[in-house]
Amino acid sequence: MAKITFIQHDGKEISVNGVPGMTVMETAVKNQVQGIDADCGGACACATCHVYVEPEWVEKTGSRNPMEADMLDFAFDVKDNSRLSCQIKVTDALDGLRVKVPEKQF
Repeated sequence: MAKITFIQHDGKEISVNGVPGMTVMETAVKNQVQGIDADCGGACACATCHVYVEPEWVEKTGSRNPMEADMLDFAFDVKDNSRLSCQIKVTDALDGLRVKVPEKQF
């Protein structure tokens, strides 16, 4: 299990356990984390699971693939640490991961 903390736009933190092999998006949906809409169900065909990876976790979560980068063009307020949570696989190495949920999803 990997503990993942979702930080809401208002600063409220929600910590949940992620199962290795699932994605951060699937973990959020399973635990009813507000702000992660996941309209496409994890197919990397929308940007409604957009998160900001905390700086100390950017390298550990990997880099964006080209399809993810294209989909982020549809996200709200994209930053250098923006990722689609459906593209981040939960591993034991991500235990303690912290991501911020944007103010809104498109």
